[in-house]
Amino acid sequence: VQLQASGGGLVQAGGSLSVSCAASGSILYFNVMGWYRQAPGKQRELVASVSNVGSRNYADAVKGRFTISRDNAKKTVYLQMNSLKPEDTAVYYCNTVPMRLGWGQGTQVTVSS
Repeated sequence: VQLQASGGGLVQAGGSLSVSCAASGSILYFNVMGWYRQAPGKQRELVASVSNVGSRNYADAVKGRFTISRDNAKKTVYLQMNSLKPEDTAVYYCNTVPMRLGWGQGTQVTVSS
């Protein structure tokens, strides 16, 4: 299964953005899917995850602002990002949790102050 994220862009602080991750095959077999991000000079970090039964977890830095969802039929994972901050600037990727697939293409999110 290959993953491709899309939907990133440039947004002002306080704005919103929605990113999507399309899989080339079924994600039904992966119980937990997640969104990760990597800022310049920093390690990749997990910011949100969702299980097949809808259980969601968020990193403290994004809790209350980001919402993750998945549509197994469409083989897609989504991340709705609200109240964006400059520190949310990063390349965003999706993968299983724990990571088991190739990283694929991420999508750049840039938040200007």
